[in-house]
Amino acid sequence: MQFRDLRAQYQALKAEIDAGMADVLTSGQFILGRQVTELEARLAQDVNRAYCVTCANGTDALVLTLMLWGIGPGDAVFVPDFTYFATAGCASTVGAEVIPVDIDLSTFNLCPDALEAAIERVKQQGQYRPAAVIPVDLFGLPAAHDRIAAIAGKHGMRVLEDAAQGYGGQIGNRHACSFGDAAATSFFPAKPLGCYGDGGAIFVDSAQEDALLRSLRANGRGVEDKYDNQRIGMNSRLDTLQAAVLLPKLKALRQYELDAINQAARKYTQALEGLVQTPKIPEGYTSSWAQYSVLLESRSQRDGVQKTLKEQGIPTMVYYPRGVHQQTAYASRHWPDAYFPNTIEATNRILSLPMHPYLTDADIETVTSALQKALQN
Repeated sequence: MQFRDLRAQYQALKAEIDAGMADVLTSGQFILGRQVTELEARLAQDVNRAYCVTCANGTDALVLTLMLWGIGPGDAVFVPDFTYFATAGCASTVGAEVIPVDIDLSTFNLCPDALEAAIERVKQQGQYRPAAVIPVDLFGLPAAHDRIAAIAGKHGMRVLEDAAQGYGGQIGNRHACSFGDAAATSFFPAKPLGCYGDGGAIFVDSAQEDALLRSLRANGRGVEDKYDNQRIGMNSRLDTLQAAVLLPKLKALRQYELDAINQAARKYTQALEGLVQTPKIPEGYTSSWAQYSVLLESRSQRDGVQKTLKEQGIPTMVYYPRGVHQQTAYASRHWPDAYFPNTIEATNRILSLPMHPYLTDADIETVTSALQKALQN
């Protein structure tokens, strides 16, 4: 059994993917070829955003956006404490001060009340200027974007939606990557929309920001003269081959994969309700289910269940074993655990189960039966 079965997806899309890659190989346009331009246009249209700028990976998408906004030393960037490290690391890369914020345990996403408290603490300390917040659409579920936007607006802060795991999620009729002053996503293979290597994208609504991002992703090159570098940027471009892979995958995501993965999630929840704490999707929200994560009673129970499932050939993962405030890279900050009770609870109890659009009913039965027996023992 695969945790996320990319081989099954490839078999379903093989003809289109192979043809697209062969087209690139024949054309010889491996950098910023026609397929990249086509993908950017389709992605922007898909999420109802004016512009999409692709880049080399999801981390670069975050860094490039902070560079675009001039975020740097003296600025405070607020991030969920429970997230992949890149969300925080991007702020450190540009020299800003990372401020981790506790999560809502029911959604695993940034808690707006904790955000408000963290902003007030930073303001009272007076060392850094609250400049931006990066809410994460964790595990495919969009963050509480309306409340976060209102808080950020009150404090004069920008919002960067980190939809690395969130592409395909929705709040009402609004798609992930349409929230915030800008949004970033990742095309890492295991993501809801993934390529066969690394890749990322940034979404903005300003023609000026679109142009600046295209310069920044190409070492700050000028528009009229590519050898006149007008600013400091980085080398971060999406390969044309990856764009050729993503085009049929985007079509499949919208045609049937999102429906399939949500059906799988409903079956998991129906089978596991009452046995473990299953994911809660707020009313009006839709998840793209990058992960299906449950909460066990304790760390010892979680670790025991994981061991038992592994012995039966059932892969599981712990996303994440520690919060941002517990990372060695930030050991000098000395953030008190008391600020992050829900993050600590999640790191001790969370377990992610196999999840993808090609999961069969037999797969779900195998996982849920094994989990039930493991809990009984």
